[in-house]
Amino acid sequence: MIQFHGLIHKFPKEIKNLILIFIMVLSVGFYGGLFFVNNTTAMKSNGIENRYLGNENDTNAKVMLFKKSKSEMLTIVHNHILSLSVIFFLISLLISITSLQKKIKYFLMFEPFASVLLTFGGIYILWSGVLWFKYIILLSGILMTLSYTLAVFFIIQQLYFKNIK
Repeated sequence: MIQFHGLIHKFPKEIKNLILIFIMVLSVGFYGGLFFVNNTTAMKSNGIENRYLGNENDTNAKVMLFKKSKSEMLTIVHNHILSLSVIFFLISLLISITSLQKKIKYFLMFEPFASVLLTFGGIYILWSGVLWFKYIILLSGILMTLSYTLAVFFIIQQLYFKNIK
């Protein structure tokens, strides 16, 4: 049987450096996306609602927003679920070969997939008229970001410091 636990420590230096560069570039894209979300929603539940449902009735709005069309919503949901699934699959593969405790590994490997579905499926549900779902979107987005950040931290830590648990 092949033993994967702690395998990341045994990689040659050039593979470790490649993983580090990949994680760094991926993180620029991931956190760049968060910057965009902050810019368009202010990371607030009402900002999320206005982003997808518009704010045409708000006479004090600085920028007028209109409800997204069904095709826009399907494109947003489709693109984000596909791309984030690949990102979290790759991150999960790297987490799986660390020496982290099994419970921490499993959380960091599987939670982001639930958050992706809740966040982007939730955006569609919000758009469909279930307004309270904006709170689920906010919470799942926070969990997704926290999971990504912790996973990246542990991967980088374990690339260069042997068997830290």
